[in-house]
Amino acid sequence: MQSQEAKYMAVVKWVMEQIQSGVFKTGDKLPSENELSREFELSRQTVRHAIDVLEQKNMLTRIRGSGTYLGVGIREVRKERYQNIAVISTYVDSYIFPPVLKGIEKTLSKAGYTMQVAFTGNRIEKEGEILDKLLEKGFIDGLIVEPAKSALPNPNLDSYRRLAKRQLPVLFFNSSYPQLQFPCVALHDELVARKAVEYLIRAGHRRIGGIFKCDDGQGHLRYLGFIKAMKQAGLGIDRRGIVWIDTESQNDLEAWSDYLFNRLKDCTALVCYNDEVAYLLSGICMKRGILIPEDLSLVSIDNSELASLGEVSITSFPHPMEALGKKAAENMIRMIENPYFDGNYLFDSEAVERNSIRVRV
Repeated sequence: MQSQEAKYMAVVKWVMEQIQSGVFKTGDKLPSENELSREFELSRQTVRHAIDVLEQKNMLTRIRGSGTYLGVGIREVRKERYQNIAVISTYVDSYIFPPVLKGIEKTLSKAGYTMQVAFTGNRIEKEGEILDKLLEKGFIDGLIVEPAKSALPNPNLDSYRRLAKRQLPVLFFNSSYPQLQFPCVALHDELVARKAVEYLIRAGHRRIGGIFKCDDGQGHLRYLGFIKAMKQAGLGIDRRGIVWIDTESQNDLEAWSDYLFNRLKDCTALVCYNDEVAYLLSGICMKRGILIPEDLSLVSIDNSELASLGEVSITSFPHPMEALGKKAAENMIRMIENPYFDGNYLFDSEAVERNSIRVRV
């Protein structure tokens, strides 16, 4: 007589064989408990135990009132449609966001969707208010959002989880909260920062510093790329030459100028978090009699109009801007149509060369 373990293991092994052979794929619905009971001539209790075991192995997801599906975090396709997408952005007037929002709007409109937009000012309390309103009376098919201060602990994560439980797709852009497993469309920040350091190394620089943002996830990824490139080149990392700023100090960089240049005085080149930082820094350098690129070379990220506005135009790696918005909207539409679609996408970038780099012999 078969043991209880052997009985339920027959179902477990059969499901795993179907997955390995490609008969079952992620998102496929498992036969009902009644169907498995008849097929294996087992009690529903034994079949239920087998499903429990497979669920503990992260192979199945139960959806109440719908059934059991292959994969983790699977959700049932929503039937109602409002043809409306909510978009939350940190800023409305920064050089990055108007093109991003333009790309989102054009793509959604072409597909028959309307767009409702809200702005957080990169403040988590404002983000929370917006999410509460969406949860209360959203009438939306999905949410595209740039997280507020994505590198810091955030009290709004449960609100995002509640949206997901309502089977609403959520897609981040530019950055994401690491605690949430939602897809993200962004610049490949780590890779681009590595390329920026490598660009300076090819120009003969060895004492390279960096200014990074501490409260946004992009800053941490760009710092990671910076460190990896320096180590790959066998260069020592002077911790004094790495400066962290936040959103507020970036807006008043000149007030920190004594501190900045005390930290950066031994650097011949600098990777700037973005064009705004590079532009402000170059203006402070000019007031202090520090010549760019003769005394200090700068390379930046975004390739915005700010890269060309200063006394010396700045070499910069382009942010995809409108293309990023277009991709985010395209991926959101696909996530609505297919809940199992992977909406992640990272953009590469290459330097646009200008006059801010001195080649050292």
